[in-house]
Amino acid sequence: MSSPSPSLKRSLSLTSVVAFGLSYMAPSLVMVIFGIIAAASSGTAPTAFLIATLAVLLTALSYARMAGEYPESGSAYSYARRLIGAPVGFLVGWSLLLDYLFLPMVAWLTQSIYLNAQYPDIPIWIWMLINAGLTTGVNILGVVLSDRVNKVMAGAAMLIVLLFAAFCVVHLLGSPPRSVGDAWWNSGSTVSGVFGAAAIAAYSFLGFDAVTTLSEETKDPRRTIPRAVVLIMAIGGALFIGVALLMQLVHPGGEFDDPQIAGYTLSIQVGGQEFADWTNMAAIVAGFGSGLAVQLSSSRLLFTMGRDGVLPRRVFGALNSRTKTPVYALLVTGAMCFVGLSFDLTLATSFINFGAFSAFTVVNLCVVVHYVRNRRRRRLNPVTHLALPAAGAVVTLWMLTQLGGTALASGLLWLAAGFLYLLWLTRGFRRPTPRMTLDDAAEGQAPEPARA
Repeated sequence: MSSPSPSLKRSLSLTSVVAFGLSYMAPSLVMVIFGIIAAASSGTAPTAFLIATLAVLLTALSYARMAGEYPESGSAYSYARRLIGAPVGFLVGWSLLLDYLFLPMVAWLTQSIYLNAQYPDIPIWIWMLINAGLTTGVNILGVVLSDRVNKVMAGAAMLIVLLFAAFCVVHLLGSPPRSVGDAWWNSGSTVSGVFGAAAIAAYSFLGFDAVTTLSEETKDPRRTIPRAVVLIMAIGGALFIGVALLMQLVHPGGEFDDPQIAGYTLSIQVGGQEFADWTNMAAIVAGFGSGLAVQLSSSRLLFTMGRDGVLPRRVFGALNSRTKTPVYALLVTGAMCFVGLSFDLTLATSFINFGAFSAFTVVNLCVVVHYVRNRRRRRLNPVTHLALPAAGAVVTLWMLTQLGGTALASGLLWLAAGFLYLLWLTRGFRRPTPRMTLDDAAEGQAPEPARA
């Protein structure tokens, strides 16, 4: 008799899942990239964020529908296996490895660069080890502790952004009237420029989908995860648009001495040097929550693929008997900090974007396939289950084409390597692609066979 598949412990509420998603997205990111978006859109950053919100919302709705149908860890990887086929699911999971392996590394590296700027006597590599070590330790001790720490960090991040927004409002009340209309569209605006800026702004939302990897640790996941996905997008989108509008009113137009530090410059303008320094430090501390959430979801994808036998099962598919956490998967993601010490940040970000937008496209297609298969035996709305996800697939494919040549070339090479690994794993497709080993009976449904 075969031993039961390892399963994760259900302990997360709707509030917990939303907090993880918001931490993953990093609310203070709007302050960091505002200058880049404003410059690209000729001073209409809120319009770019609005378009990005609406575009990504289409994919968020698709994730919500799939999470309600299949509440299991693995996210896009699991949906593609069930609905399109095991080989496609494998390649989606392989593509997502770019996203989930490099995201923790980039989070720690960015954090370490800012800490080094604040405390230059301590080198970046020491900050990397500290950041990776702390988040790995907290996540190994269990999802309950991670949840508590993450709620505090998510609250701190939101407080920072809201405090900055309040200072912007006070500054505007004491300044000459500004044209709100020009912040949305002005004489220098172009459709191509604003949509190009929206493609950049869409990267700010990467992470709303990560909460679907927590399905097996969430209470009542069929209801909780879909609601959480939509709430995360709604809260994040409203926050990004609102703060971008205030910042654009404080600094009309899209010309900056250095767009990359425009947020820090505006902090000085609205609150003074001391306020800017404290805000910068608080953002660094709050960023710890983002690294925590990123590593947590990354380890869950590795655990699911290890449990399936796609990755070595003894390493990635094992859970600690006491903490019920995938310790080895967490240690592997933690070890990525060493890669970050010598890796190019721009290329790492390109990998992340390629993996994310590829997965987004496939999840939208999964909803379409689900509609086609089930439309005769279930009452499914063709608008919400066909038209909207099809539009979402078109939008995410377009976003994929907006990436640079290096990103596309690197991503396609990684995908080709995954296909070769799949050929070896299946001995030229003479063996089946490793199947899902989830305990579907626990969810009250019969397991679906993997499709070769």
